[in-house]
Amino acid sequence: MPAKCAAPRATAHLSQEYRTPAWEQRKLGEFGSVAMCKRIYKEQTSEQGDVPFFKIGTFGANPDAFISNELFEDFKRIYSYPTPGTLLISAAGSIGRVVEYQGEKAYFQDSNIVWLEHDHRLNDAFLKPLYSRIEWGLEGSTIKRLYNKDLLSAEVTVPGGREQKEIGQFFAKLDTLITLHQRKYDGCANPLFLERRISCRKPSHQNRCSATTTPSG
Repeated sequence: MPAKCAAPRATAHLSQEYRTPAWEQRKLGEFGSVAMCKRIYKEQTSEQGDVPFFKIGTFGANPDAFISNELFEDFKRIYSYPTPGTLLISAAGSIGRVVEYQGEKAYFQDSNIVWLEHDHRLNDAFLKPLYSRIEWGLEGSTIKRLYNKDLLSAEVTVPGGREQKEIGQFFAKLDTLITLHQRKYDGCANPLFLERRISCRKPSHQNRCSATTTPSG
């Protein structure tokens, strides 16, 4: 095991603009516990299948492994599984990366992809931007890893439920706006272009969409 050292405590604070005297400093462990999916072994996966199995290398991207629908349904029924809106966290690789589970059919690698199974005192929409503010105090020399105790001991400053909801809604709308702008400038947003079979390319300085037609006959 790597030698333990005194690591800085993980803390998270939102801008003073949103804080009121009712905010309290707490540890995430006071709200719940760390949860993860049941372990999936390599021999239980395949390159093609019914249900995507996301490992730490494909977390938030395209899957390269799948499990059977039967195994998925059994494990989902018997063991821990996220509910729609749950914030999944990468515990290895890009530490602390957050992906919101939308309710799709998918399974996630145990111990490397975890979530905080918390009570209703925390609002997930509020928790999402809060996670991005946490500076994790991590142990290990070569491979950095987020252990359960690191997540549970993270100190956060939180308001009451109503204010959490309002702040969460604000950041959710902001994320949606950013996503719409990214789609607009990363591709061809005009439906008229799509109907004409546009081809999009990204030169070094700007995005350009050129309409092309398919020869008749």
